[in-house]
Amino acid sequence: MEDLFGHGPGNDDDDGAPAARRSAGGAGSASPRGPLAVRMRPRTLDEVVGQQHLLGQGSPLRQLAAGAGADTSGPAGPSSLILWGPPGTGKTTLAHVIARGPGRKFVELSAITAGVKDVRRVMDEALTARDLYKTTTVLFLDEIHRFNKAQQDALLPGVENRWVVLVAATTENPSFSVVSPLLSRSLLLTLKPLTDADIEGLLVRAVQDPRGLDGKAELEEEALAHLVRLSGGDARRALTALEAAAGVAFGDSDDAAGGDGPVKVELKHTERALDVAAVRYDRAGDQHYDVASAFIKSIRGSDVDAALHYLARMLEAGEDPRFVARRIVISAAEDVGMADPTALQTAVAAAQAVQLIGMPEGRIILAEAVVHLATAPKSNAAYMGINQAIADVRAGLGNGIPAHLRDSHYPGSKQLGHGLGYKYAHDAPHAVATQQYPPDDLVGKDYYRPTGNGAERDIAVRLERLRRIVRGK
Repeated sequence: MEDLFGHGPGNDDDDGAPAARRSAGGAGSASPRGPLAVRMRPRTLDEVVGQQHLLGQGSPLRQLAAGAGADTSGPAGPSSLILWGPPGTGKTTLAHVIARGPGRKFVELSAITAGVKDVRRVMDEALTARDLYKTTTVLFLDEIHRFNKAQQDALLPGVENRWVVLVAATTENPSFSVVSPLLSRSLLLTLKPLTDADIEGLLVRAVQDPRGLDGKAELEEEALAHLVRLSGGDARRALTALEAAAGVAFGDSDDAAGGDGPVKVELKHTERALDVAAVRYDRAGDQHYDVASAFIKSIRGSDVDAALHYLARMLEAGEDPRFVARRIVISAAEDVGMADPTALQTAVAAAQAVQLIGMPEGRIILAEAVVHLATAPKSNAAYMGINQAIADVRAGLGNGIPAHLRDSHYPGSKQLGHGLGYKYAHDAPHAVATQQYPPDDLVGKDYYRPTGNGAERDIAVRLERLRRIVRGK
């Protein structure tokens, strides 16, 4: 395996410098025996996969990576960045690329383990490096949302005085997780999820690149599709999975005393490496619609176990969780309706939370919403009511508007009889007045017919009383 995943202990770097003499700054200083995801880390912005909306010519990232304004003592010093995006979209990669610029030193802290003392130590060292050695410190702070206010405040002097170039990464909305003074002093860049095409290109490159598998393996189409699907738009996860699958394939090749040529990485190797069966699901084909249909019908049919199965099937196949969340919101209104009015609140909250948090934690939120909807009493009365009302409108029913309901605020409206005889509901007992509201040809037409399920049992009784009072019966 050492021959496959490393270049051997005595190999030199790509730039000709021996591996043992790599820069102490550490940017891009991956060991030749390091994980594939580390070895394949881009060295320039041109090698970065995805995020093309941030990488145009003249963009702040381009200028910062090129070393523009490397003198942090002046007003043209480099900006600090907050990179917001899902896992595996290139936040750490961009920090490393920026740190490779001229006169840069790379320092990495994790908000999980670092404290205020660590931050202040880095700031002191950065100030010394700037003043004595004309070196800019690039401080990469991962998961900045885990820092409390005091810890984030400790970053402010270094950011404001440009002792460091802060590159902070977060998977949570910085507007809610980063203090305002730090946010206002940094450039916020939003990273987009990687597409399937991005991940596929990355895997193909990793198979051929000398820093990767160096052409010693050949990735079959089904295995490639499986790795793309299971990556969920996460480049790091995709490369880690490729490395594991290649390891299994080479193990099989050794056992079989394989011949010359690249070893084929097949679907069975990816399944064994990841201990995950390939999900037969085509997001662009019939399976996409079939599984989504089965999912909704299971919720409607109150089979919570089947609904959770189809939810898992979609998520494991790499379905966009926002698509799933939208279907849940629709189901809450169409199938649960007023039998449990809180179902729609749960569904909308779940959709917003998934957008905020992302995957994989988003699966828990979606599951909670699915359990609520599947176990709730069901009613499609509101859904059927609006459909019938629309059908009548399309059929030409509903002629005009009663004069007493028309707007009477503009000049001349009262002369037309607008608003004449209107009864202000709040002046009547229980704020319900006897009065005609629909057009003449729809008087007495019932669109909403509540069921006897859940909360609609009580609504049905109240609605009957309301209709009697309003219609004067």
